[in-house]
Amino acid sequence: MDSFELNKIAGTVLGVALVVMGLNMLGGIVVNPSKPKVPGYELPGGEVAAAPAAGPAAAADTPIDERMKVADAGRGERAVGACKACHSFENGGANKVGPNLWKVVDGPKAHVDGFGYSAALKERKAKGEKWGAAELDGFLKNPKAYLAGTTMGFAGIARPDQRADIVAYLASLK
Repeated sequence: MDSFELNKIAGTVLGVALVVMGLNMLGGIVVNPSKPKVPGYELPGGEVAAAPAAGPAAAADTPIDERMKVADAGRGERAVGACKACHSFENGGANKVGPNLWKVVDGPKAHVDGFGYSAALKERKAKGEKWGAAELDGFLKNPKAYLAGTTMGFAGIARPDQRADIVAYLASLK
């Protein structure tokens, strides 16, 4: 093989590289992708993106007892749809990733015997704490802030009226 053949091979390789680089630059000009602010894929949560009827500021200042007066267990049952992935709500229902929530309202914290609760929740049970409406409202708002050390991997529900509906639904499970 003489030097002319080597030059043709090197020229072909460099030409192909030049064409590929040119197509890449042209593709970047034609299709300009927008990069996300936070990399990754946002998983769907249990929060519904609809505005409350009374407005978020009015509902945020309202105590749970007031919100419970207008809460609807039917809306709460629909709102717990995302919760059903980890919890069951039937009498005698099986535990899943989370415990069965039958008779949770006014019951002791860590109420299902034999379930692997976090140490933080077991400690609250040992103190005799119960799940009242205010406690459930705080936990549903932000589980990690309400109970440091909880193993519940849920971000929480921002809408106060939706939390009241869920508490009303849980209260009906007796």
